[in-house]
Amino acid sequence: MNEVASAIRGSQRWPLYAAGFTTAFGAHAVAAALGAESADIGLSLLGLGILLALYDVAEVFLKPVFGSLSDRIGPKPVIIGGLLAFAAASLIGLWAEQPFMLAAARLGQGMAASAFSPASSASVARLAGARTGHYFGRYGSWKGLGYAIGPLLGALAIIAGGFSLLFGVLAVVSLCVAVWAAVAVPPLAPLPRPRYTILDVWKQSTERSFLGPTLVLAAATGSLGAAVGFLPALAAREGFGTTGSVAVVTVLAVTSSLIQPRVGKLRDHGSVSDRAGMILGLAAICCGTLLAGLAPGPVAIYAAAVFIGMGIGVATPLAFAHLADATPKERLGRTMGSAELGRELGDAGGPLLVGAVAVTAGLPWGLGALAAVVAAASFAAPGAEANPSND
Repeated sequence: MNEVASAIRGSQRWPLYAAGFTTAFGAHAVAAALGAESADIGLSLLGLGILLALYDVAEVFLKPVFGSLSDRIGPKPVIIGGLLAFAAASLIGLWAEQPFMLAAARLGQGMAASAFSPASSASVARLAGARTGHYFGRYGSWKGLGYAIGPLLGALAIIAGGFSLLFGVLAVVSLCVAVWAAVAVPPLAPLPRPRYTILDVWKQSTERSFLGPTLVLAAATGSLGAAVGFLPALAAREGFGTTGSVAVVTVLAVTSSLIQPRVGKLRDHGSVSDRAGMILGLAAICCGTLLAGLAPGPVAIYAAAVFIGMGIGVATPLAFAHLADATPKERLGRTMGSAELGRELGDAGGPLLVGAVAVTAGLPWGLGALAAVVAAASFAAPGAEANPSND
């Protein structure tokens, strides 16, 4: 009987992992396609930058809003509504040969992902029970898979049928996940919440149990964003060619995806503490970043990708699990939305930091600056295990 119940609970979580995959796959598949086809559709570098930023800009502003909404009405309708909106926004991309329609599709996808991404995280936390590390490891692994295969599948779709095929695939994927979530995910009712004052919200947002893991997530995600852009650039300088350059990112993402579930299990078994694990993960990211900047060459670049992937794979599930355990269940949506806001800011800030320093001092110094910021973030890792309180 317990085995059956466990299987049912597992089936309830799988659509949530698929939702995480969808947002990562959609973001990176379209971004890679835009970069590859920008000249053919008449985009300037500025126009390309704007189109790439629209997805993240929408998430920065809306994730905390939709996270709070999922606390008020329950996460399931927010997940399903967000996935359906993602499918609708993707259909706009069927006319994506025009930059204006591309912008509308990209912005709409970002707004929709702002809804189902934090609501999915909150649902994983509520369904995880005492095994938050294990299930956030799986959730992160599926997101990492989306990051890994998104550019590859995006390129294949563009070759086979252009932007219309790519956005059509994204519409079908998100629609299927929405139906799956509607059938399998249990209706998690909103929990009674105390009335919070502005002062209460400020205190909750500045507690180390929230700020620490959020800064760790921002540092890890900023490193991912920088690595996705600059490791292929380094590989191209070494004469890897297009395939070899893109493969560096795939190695990073696959490494992260393989490690996250294992780290989550170790955390649940008490074999690794949150603070020690987060610091270890950030240290691995620093090593990989410095290796890429100081020791160029084929072996060093791929080794850097492995180190950075390992660091992200260790730090991310521990940070999310700590947030989940430290947060009262009735405000998990708001907390996850705000934490993902931190991730988005890191995703934008990491490449900007490396690029800004590299312009004046060279790419090795830019990567060194990123390593220094990541190292500094390790001091923010929370010192005690999660202990939720209702204020």
